[in-house]
Amino acid sequence: MSSENPLLNAVNSVSLVKQIAIGLVLGIIVGWIAPNAGLAVGLLGNLFVGALKAVAPVLVFILVVSAISQHRKGNEAYIKPIIGLYLIGTFVSALVAVLASMMFPTHIILSSASDISTMPPSGIVEVLKTLLMNLVANPVNAVANANYIGILAWGLVLGFAIRNHDSATTRQVVADLADAISTVVKWVIKFAPLGIFGLVASTVAETGFDALASYAQLLAVLLGCMLFIALVVNPLIVWWKIRRNPYPLVLTCLRESGVTAFFTRSSAANIPVNMALAKKLGLHEDTYSISIPLGATINMGGAAITITVLSLAAAHTLGIQIDFLTALLLSLVATAGACGASGVAGGSLLLIPMACALFGISNDVAMQVVAVGFIIGVLQDSAETALNSSTDVLFTAAADMGRNRE
Repeated sequence: MSSENPLLNAVNSVSLVKQIAIGLVLGIIVGWIAPNAGLAVGLLGNLFVGALKAVAPVLVFILVVSAISQHRKGNEAYIKPIIGLYLIGTFVSALVAVLASMMFPTHIILSSASDISTMPPSGIVEVLKTLLMNLVANPVNAVANANYIGILAWGLVLGFAIRNHDSATTRQVVADLADAISTVVKWVIKFAPLGIFGLVASTVAETGFDALASYAQLLAVLLGCMLFIALVVNPLIVWWKIRRNPYPLVLTCLRESGVTAFFTRSSAANIPVNMALAKKLGLHEDTYSISIPLGATINMGGAAITITVLSLAAAHTLGIQIDFLTALLLSLVATAGACGASGVAGGSLLLIPMACALFGISNDVAMQVVAVGFIIGVLQDSAETALNSSTDVLFTAAADMGRNRE
């Protein structure tokens, strides 16, 4: 869109991805050379993430209501195959993490957990119970607290209720409201380069590059697993669905979704970005308006890797011998637990004690492992979120393209 302001025209002539890359480089330079300035411009990052988190629940609720209320027979939403891909991807991620941890056993120096006040779930039953209770949460509270399971549930219920009333006017009002919210999201995403600049500058200023050196091997296993899933396993899954070269789609999702997710460190905050990308890819709105917010809750391959690798690192550190069948059980537990991981920064770490319980590791020790997770979280959680969030739109696109091929 042209403007009378030549500066705005110059900015708009550069693609958003290139603008984000420029913001990334400038953020590293400012945070490294002038840490105080880096901390100051961190406000830009906080404002950007805050805006994304604020608009995402409203966007999801309105889009789901609109998609369901406008839905007509023969216009299939095609959600089941996507859920299948989500679960397969999460389980394979956990399995890859098990194999990598056995090939490269990691020992860690356990850190103090005194500053971790949040209590982890006591077991998988509690995780599943929390998921079920989120389904029936108060709809206003669900939107206010970014409870996407509750938002999806109430969005579906209200959408079906509107669809069953033969009122074209009501459906048009909902559709117009969805368009208006989508426009607001576009405005917010326009500020992504400034937000990334602030986030990177403040992160580099706070942590530098030396804080992670003592956990280099642990990080190498974690990031190696995530890269393997992103660049090998996910492309194979996508090829299985679309039967053509998957890498153009994979790299597009990593570039346009993974980059922003890496720095926002929140699958929930990245939902508007994924929505915009899905629309750009020409996917069916009936499908992606449901599958992407659902993926932000249950498609957690990166979380499964984190839970598995850190739990096995604790077992190796304590000298606990793990046979393959027990490790396979850990993969299943990590898959189920990851589906209940919170879509916010560090959400998967509090599920580590649940996985450690399989090996008889005490909660006190497990919480020390959680503390280690927070120490390396500046990279671990960023990479985890980038994998989780980019895979949401990747698997949605693969299922949609696979359907068109059939």
